[in-house]
Amino acid sequence: MWKMKEYVMSGGDEEDRAESFLDEESEGLCSLSYTQRIYAFAACLLSGLVLMFLSLIVFAKPIKFALLFTFGNVLAVGSTAFLMGPEQQLRMMFDSVRVYATAIYIGFVVLALICALWIQSKILTILAIICEICALIWYCLSYIPFARRIVSDLMVRFCDTEL
Repeated sequence: MWKMKEYVMSGGDEEDRAESFLDEESEGLCSLSYTQRIYAFAACLLSGLVLMFLSLIVFAKPIKFALLFTFGNVLAVGSTAFLMGPEQQLRMMFDSVRVYATAIYIGFVVLALICALWIQSKILTILAIICEICALIWYCLSYIPFARRIVSDLMVRFCDTEL
């Protein structure tokens, strides 16, 4: 209320007053304290992990499994937005180093949901979830320096056979 009184009582240009009033209000509405960010991160991550754990219980029903696992997966990945902010999270996700990993991960999340909700094919849903897990692992490895290169070299070494 005191900001409104300050807005009405202040002198100067009307546009400057309105702009500064909106800036102050949006700053108060959008900012979270450090403790609130940690709590929100923990709650989002924990709920994502709980959904992924619950998905294992309904593994015999692949469509329910896919829905719970995918939403839990998205919650767990999105929880880091509380720590660094959504803008920084998106900037890091679509950085040139991990843009392909992000696109593939998002693509398989969408594909898993399409297979579970629209097509309702159990086999396609399971395949999409397996690909989603692999894409998530590849995406997470992009945050560790040289991890993707090491894993690629190991896969070539283990899977490369000469006949």
